[in-house]
Amino acid sequence: EHQHRILGGGGIAPLAGEEGVCELQKMYFLPELRGRGLARRLAVQALKEARQLGYCACYLETTANLTEAIGLYRSLGFVQISHAMGNTGHDACEIRMLKTF
Repeated sequence: EHQHRILGGGGIAPLAGEEGVCELQKMYFLPELRGRGLARRLAVQALKEARQLGYCACYLETTANLTEAIGLYRSLGFVQISHAMGNTGHDACEIRMLKTF
């Protein structure tokens, strides 16, 4: 946040329907902040929190046109999986990824 304006964010939440798995959600930064490592810092913090909370894995869904985000997720240890997990309510995200701890 800067001057009462949300510039980016993200976090984790339990993945409905999957015991012991959380979901990385709402990872987004405004274009003027991209490329500064903020998404990596936030994702690393969220994954650290997930491990501390006892989750055994973290799941995410994204779309193929977000190539920079996919690269970030891969660099953090996420691998693409072929099937959807849990009850996310998303139907527009064709890329599904999982990181186990």
